[in-house]
Amino acid sequence: MSRTILVPIDISEMQLTTQVIPNVQEYAGRDVTMVHFLAVIPDHTYFAAYGLEYAAIAPERSEREANALQTLNEIVTRFGLPEGRVKTHVCSGSPKDHILRVADEINADLIILASHRPSMSTYLLGSNAAAVVRHAKCSVLVVR
Repeated sequence: MSRTILVPIDISEMQLTTQVIPNVQEYAGRDVTMVHFLAVIPDHTYFAAYGLEYAAIAPERSEREANALQTLNEIVTRFGLPEGRVKTHVCSGSPKDHILRVADEINADLIILASHRPSMSTYLLGSNAAAVVRHAKCSVLVVR
């Protein structure tokens, strides 16, 4: 059985990535699997929401995405998966929205994502993980 797995990666938090490596290796080793890695980087509206003047000094979107793709490709090598079974994606915007969109586009069978330790505001799961679990059309494995 061929499976498609989506693994969202926060390229700024290596500890979260390290948490998911064994799970991705286990699931990818079960079947002939295509593993899609996705990095979502914040866009200008993210920083503007916090009143930061980031937009004036930020590199262009294409440059930010190219840098993020390079970082993502470096991170993906740590998973030890065959190159022919790996695809990388980078986009800018809301993580939960892009995770759900890409999962639909690639017809994912499984999403494996790490979640921050919850606070009282998110109660059991981080807000992005909670939204993905709630709205995904496929199974979701949340790793802590």
